[in-house]
Amino acid sequence: MTMKNSIKAIEIEAYGGPEEMRLVDKPLPVPGPGEVRVRLAAIGVNLIDTYHRSGLYPIPLPSGLGVEGAGEVEAVGEGVDLPVGTRVALTMAMGAYAEAIVLPANALITLPDAVSFEQAAAVLLKGMTVDYLFHNTFPLNGGETVLFHAAAGGVGLIACQWARHIGVNLIGTASTKEKCALAASHGAQHCLLSGAEDLAEMLKALAPEGGFPVVYDSVGKDTYRLGLEVLAPLGTFASFGNASGAIEAVAPQDLAMHGSLYFTRPTLATYMGKAGWLQQSSAKVLHLVESGVLSVEINQRYALDEAQRVHKDLEARATTGCSIITP
Repeated sequence: MTMKNSIKAIEIEAYGGPEEMRLVDKPLPVPGPGEVRVRLAAIGVNLIDTYHRSGLYPIPLPSGLGVEGAGEVEAVGEGVDLPVGTRVALTMAMGAYAEAIVLPANALITLPDAVSFEQAAAVLLKGMTVDYLFHNTFPLNGGETVLFHAAAGGVGLIACQWARHIGVNLIGTASTKEKCALAASHGAQHCLLSGAEDLAEMLKALAPEGGFPVVYDSVGKDTYRLGLEVLAPLGTFASFGNASGAIEAVAPQDLAMHGSLYFTRPTLATYMGKAGWLQQSSAKVLHLVESGVLSVEINQRYALDEAQRVHKDLEARATTGCSIITP
């Protein structure tokens, strides 16, 4: 079969809504020294993609979008000892909304045979996010009762399963009864409707005496004040996303008045910058998938030319579990 000398990819030239994304033809990228070209079989979709597109997380423009995918090594550059055909995954690699991508060989994650391309593309970024939240940002040992917002989302369903695995009581919130039922079926001890008028009081009734030791929050603006209210003294507010918009301000006096609280804004990129962390965390996530502890719920599939619809669905909170793009 003759290899095409071009690929299709999604690019933006300006920040804005989903309509800024364009499907373009680009020259087939050629790997340089130390680099690999991966022919993508599945592309992960994450909320961070919408932040890059909107400019909430600024990136140099014009730019590709997407940071996660899986496929096979198609070509290698000088000095790379990685056989063509090797099954690999990539994460936090800008430009993954494409048929192929070139990146450093040391950024790749080798896939075990038991994990499919779709599973890897859907789970790694989200799974490693749960890993750092549960084991680095606020380490859990088992027995804790914690609050996790958006419990039926991609990260949320993995968090529910992982919490159950390590003996943590996860109290979740979600926007519909159906989503709450999904979170509960994956391990949440309780899941409450995020729009309930008496949500704060219901959460306090489920919390340990004094409040939750930690709130894991990817919603942002809409849930920030609620989190402060239900945290225990000396509790930790772990903010790792902005689905409802960015938190406008964190006032030290608010943290003091609610009980000498800790506020942290961790990112996966920071942990990936630590030597060896990427390989250690990805191996942990893939092992949990292989062993059946983590079930990867891929509930939405899209074609590459449907990228605008993917983002509209994400931002409307119309998805559950994981979404992927098939190039």
